[in-house]
Amino acid sequence: MGDEIVRAITADGYVKATAITAKGIVERARNIHMLLPMATAALGRALMGASMMGDMLKEQNGSVTLQIKGGGPLGAVLAVSDCQGNVRGYVQNPHVELVEKYPGKLDVGAAVGQNGTLTVMKDIGLKEPYIGSIGLFSGEIADDLAMYFVESEQIPTACALGVLVGTDQSVTTAGGYLIQLLPGAGEEIISSIERGVQKVGSVSHALEGGLDGEGLLRAVLSEFSLEILEKHPVEYRCYCSRERVTRALISMGREELSSLLKEQGQAELTCQFCDRVYSYTREELGELLRGMS
Repeated sequence: MGDEIVRAITADGYVKATAITAKGIVERARNIHMLLPMATAALGRALMGASMMGDMLKEQNGSVTLQIKGGGPLGAVLAVSDCQGNVRGYVQNPHVELVEKYPGKLDVGAAVGQNGTLTVMKDIGLKEPYIGSIGLFSGEIADDLAMYFVESEQIPTACALGVLVGTDQSVTTAGGYLIQLLPGAGEEIISSIERGVQKVGSVSHALEGGLDGEGLLRAVLSEFSLEILEKHPVEYRCYCSRERVTRALISMGREELSSLLKEQGQAELTCQFCDRVYSYTREELGELLRGMS
């Protein structure tokens, strides 16, 4: 089963829902950044949250960035999604040792920390991106995303995200959902969603039991008639290129680039999202300088 986003709406028009299955995305991130399980779980959750939020954008070429700074040992966690839900990201300290709530249950909240902020940046083609920020609620990421939607966008939201890591440190399952109330939804609808959330329980274990994204939504929203609007594949996708890196070098300015050439005689720049290394020789740096004069 490949990575996929599923979007749905209830027949009564009061609830919209998105689910993601992302074992491949999270495993790709683990391999690129050589993540230990603690970082795999945290970054995986952030990547899936960003992916679903990016997929919600109506603007072509739009993007969503999630930045989580909780003061915990993992440091900053960053995830960026395009408007199709393709996502990339990194965690500042990928080699944090295991922190468990109890045997077999990673304590993501403790590793991320709770003394900080969740910041959401939406680039929808305007001069300035929309930026919303809230204080972290739990550091578990799903709870914080739900709180972000309530506080910053006034949309009542249920969010669950799960990453299950095997004994060999590879990703066993990864997925999640975002369920949001639309205008006019009453208390009984809220109660029905709450019952569904409790019944399904852990997302990672529900996926391990054989559910896919659609199955996850149908299970959580079992008291509703559900219409599937769209399904499409998503992947870990970095947009770095030599052209972009070259522009970044030029943007340093003539003085700083001259200093780099004089002190190091070459340059090696590593993409923070995919760890690809771009190398520039003395001659190439000199050519860039001459082009700036």
